Amino acid sequence: MAQPPPDVSEDECLPEYRHRFCPDLLRDKVAFITGGGSGIGFRIAEIFMRHGCHTVIASRSLPRVSKAARKLAAATGQRCLPLSLDVRAVPAVTAAVDQALREFGKIDILVNCAAGNFLSPASALSFNAFKTVMDIDTLGTFNASRVLYEKFFRVSVPSAGAVASGRPLTARPLVFQDHGGVIVNITATLGTRGQVLQVHAGSAKAAVDAMTRHLAVEWGPQNVRVNSLAPGPISGTEGFRRLVGSQAGVGTKTLAIPLQRLGNKTEVAHSALFLASPLASYVTGAVLVVDGGAWLTFPNDLKLLADFASFSAKL
Repeated sequence: MAQPPPDVSEDECLPEYRHRFCPDLLRDKVAFITGGGSGIGFRIAEIFMRHGCHTVIASRSLPRVSKAARKLAAATGQRCLPLSLDVRAVPAVTAAVDQALREFGKIDILVNCAAGNFLSPASALSFNAFKTVMDIDTLGTFNASRVLYEKFFRVSVPSAGAVASGRPLTARPLVFQDHGGVIVNITATLGTRGQVLQVHAGSAKAAVDAMTRHLAVEWGPQNVRVNSLAPGPISGTEGFRRLVGSQAGVGTKTLAIPLQRLGNKTEVAHSALFLASPLASYVTGAVLVVDGGAWLTFPNDLKLLADFASFSAKL
């Protein structure tokens, strides 16, 4: 059985890295990664950069992404632009994409990794808490995708009417004719069968998977590929620490995974690299599950509902 690639639990770059893909797989590409300042998003940015890609990493905390950008640039030698934005706010997303285009002149890849999650039974979940997660995960994914599609991905060609009439095409120069791009949405398998304490996140991610399929169909003719990547239990992430808790709980849950271990951030990043690269040139509208088979066997712990009987989630 193949051994997992090395990883570190903190938001630090890997002390050493052995390429399992061609080192110049993404040479001179530019990736815009929401949620790129920490966790899985940080590692995706690093792995992309180690394969020749420049990146834009964005989150609400500018100090966090600025610190992350310095680490990433120092470790990889590639350019990394940190930006602050709230994916729920279309003007903020638009301003960030405009700034990235001014800096790099193009954006080839969008990774929608910004997300919010916590544990809560549905009966204790406030209306605002549910809406907040839906807004960050689902609306935020649409906002970033739609803005980038309009700003750069959409192929611009002259209309048949304009050509037939002989009107000059000065209103919109054909500088975007060869564009298109790749979108990778980071989702989850929570909504596949229903997971206790996760109605908010499961609903939001299931909606994103549906969005992936719709956008793949509509934007495919514009040479835009759209796929989802659904990680399972991934060590070294804040989400995993919040959702799993004690080491005893980790051991018990690991036994329920067919591969008998947790995944790590580098494994998820390698899967994102595949979807973003020419290796996946004929893959669109797909959901790539990266969870060691956990979605097939992971137990639903109904006892947790009793533990959260007096819990109230209010955001």
